Amino acid sequence: MRLTRRGLLIGAGGAGALLVAFAVSSRRYASALVAGPDEHVFDSFIRLAKDGAISVAVPVCEMGQGISTLMAQIVAVELGADWKRVGVEPAPPSPVYGDPVLAARWAPLWQPRYFPALADTPDDWLARMHAEREPMMITAEGTAIAAFEAHLRAAAAGLRAMLMQAAAAQWNVGWETLDTAGHFVVNGKQRLAFAALIPAAMDYDPPEPPALRAEPPKERPGQFPDGARPRYPRLDLPPKADGSFVFAGDVRVPGMVHAAIVHGPQGDTVLSTLDRKAAEAIPGVVGVVQSKRWVAAAAKTWHAAHKAVLALEPRFHAAGRIADSSALDTRIDAALRKGAATRLLAEGDPDPLLAKPSLTARYDVEPALHAPLETATATARLTGGKLELWLATQAPELVRRQAARAAGVSRRSVVIYPMHAGGSFDARLDCRIAVEAVEIAKALGRPVQLMWSRWEESLAGYPRTPVSALLSASIGPDKRQLLGWRTRMALPATAIEAGARLLDGMEAVDAQAAAKGRADPLACEGAMPLYAIPERAVDHVPVTLPLPTARYRGNAHGYSAFFTESFIDECAHFGGAEPLSYRIGMLTGQPRLAACLVGAARMAMWGGGADASGQGIACHRMDLAAPEGLRSGFIAVVATARQEEGAIRVDQLTAWLDIGRIVNVDIARQQVEGGMLFALAQAIGGSTAYAAGLPTAGRLSQLGLPLLADCPKVDIAFAESDEQPFDPGELATTAVAPAIANALFSATGLRFRRLPLLSEGL
Repeated sequence: MRLTRRGLLIGAGGAGALLVAFAVSSRRYASALVAGPDEHVFDSFIRLAKDGAISVAVPVCEMGQGISTLMAQIVAVELGADWKRVGVEPAPPSPVYGDPVLAARWAPLWQPRYFPALADTPDDWLARMHAEREPMMITAEGTAIAAFEAHLRAAAAGLRAMLMQAAAAQWNVGWETLDTAGHFVVNGKQRLAFAALIPAAMDYDPPEPPALRAEPPKERPGQFPDGARPRYPRLDLPPKADGSFVFAGDVRVPGMVHAAIVHGPQGDTVLSTLDRKAAEAIPGVVGVVQSKRWVAAAAKTWHAAHKAVLALEPRFHAAGRIADSSALDTRIDAALRKGAATRLLAEGDPDPLLAKPSLTARYDVEPALHAPLETATATARLTGGKLELWLATQAPELVRRQAARAAGVSRRSVVIYPMHAGGSFDARLDCRIAVEAVEIAKALGRPVQLMWSRWEESLAGYPRTPVSALLSASIGPDKRQLLGWRTRMALPATAIEAGARLLDGMEAVDAQAAAKGRADPLACEGAMPLYAIPERAVDHVPVTLPLPTARYRGNAHGYSAFFTESFIDECAHFGGAEPLSYRIGMLTGQPRLAACLVGAARMAMWGGGADASGQGIACHRMDLAAPEGLRSGFIAVVATARQEEGAIRVDQLTAWLDIGRIVNVDIARQQVEGGMLFALAQAIGGSTAYAAGLPTAGRLSQLGLPLLADCPKVDIAFAESDEQPFDPGELATTAVAPAIANALFSATGLRFRRLPLLSEGL
């Protein structure tokens, strides 16, 4: 395909022109960005003003992970822009922004089961087609850099080449000899500002293929020690620091009323009775709207609406099964002991060796709530057949589809204004808040802002699945050599269930029915040990529970790493082996992971995990299929923990990571620190039981989350690497819980095999 100026550039007012998305596919699409007066748009990723100001379109949800800054930085480095002149804006729904990396990763969730594997990698035609057709604009799994870095660099390189050609014409030199820096084209001591070159630059064609810089954006960890001033500080930091940042709850539109809502208990429940007169007697109430599984009250203020919805005293009756922890535990226990399993992964066949295993241990994980700081909030305005929605969502196009259905309008008539999320941990993959806001606005005939209370966030939000696992090992006569290993996991097909709700728009009950009895590789991901064990396998026993479950930060890796790294520690102790050397001795072909273990041990002054030392160690690896091949991230964690007055005290967490080339060291460190403290919270709290469909921990204060005084000293180091970047946000959550559990064994002599670790007492 010939890349021309017209293909790269949509000039001022060119809203109806066609854009060649050369970095995405060979298909042609309408321009995603619309250029205003005296503006130019490049490849739907860069907006250039006449004064040289740059705005980068970000097609993913900013949830505090810093992705907006990373994408802007990639453009700034490639373009040679002044960081003070670069901003960001949310990308509108468009096939140009379809994510083939996520489409390939989630292929088991959307690809027909009778199809052969036609979408295993992002370059497979079916993955690309699916990403563009929907389009698959979903923020999940840390795919953003893998999916969009090349496109951002190509767009910036094309613009840079056009500016350099314009400057070269004035200086009568070859444009290839020039460079850009600080928003100038430079030629030795000569320089011309971008703004002065823009009119002439628009007459040139960029080269094909794009003339990329020799080095991609990269920061060396050694150049940015902890506390160093970042070269590219976060774009959202100043408004968040001074309180001017606008979240979904800050939106105000003319004529808007506020709504509060009450959902039925978790499970198959239906609204039966309510006291409408009691709610309407509350001052400021403007209406009550009820649906099959919820009821809402709207008022001039949210507090009045909340008071009114409580005055309704709604009652729900059971139309099917209701979530109750005793029933959950009974079903999972029966499945683990006697259920029919599907073998998901295998190297050899460990079953003959494990007829009489040398060592067996059971591990359990309780349901966990996402508990983001900001509760679900959406503002809906439906006027003249046009629907507008303001909300934080990880799946704007899927919200658009479901909202259109609720409003009775076409998808083209729905406009989404994506807001930054005040945390998510994958909670904002849930589209229900948008549908509820639309139905309330439609019933009342006026704009509505619906905000879930903290109790409703806990009650109606779908938790991370509960799971139990039985791990068995066959160990040689020397009590050290692992000969066979089997991980048997009992849990719902939680990834399939969540995918049915998100991708197919199913209700929770229908999604559970669609997932019933199915083996789910994504729900058991990370359970295959990386160690050189001759015979090893992972089995999944699907369980149907009266509790909908959802995706969660770290997903399956959050519990599979806990199982594997806790059990490998038990195997080491069984043979009297030192835990670090025991692991490294079996990491044949895993040099990057072994290096992480050595680095973390050295930083933490590892003492061998001897009895009463209070030190524990764990490691993990995650992979992502990207267009150029497999990307991998590695982490090793050493925890120092102790028992103190009937509680757990974690004094120190030390982590060594290899996440390949790092675009922004400061943001990587923030992600890892945040991920590790998130994992600490899940290790000692964050879970809930259910009684009659209601969570027993409905408030933040009831979740047992660590306070500031409970947070340990955290030391982080990154390996110097030129491998492709790997997102650290979810990787950082994986190895903390097993490291703490192993540290507690060293400190107390007791094995903690249940998450949260305090759930069984000390």
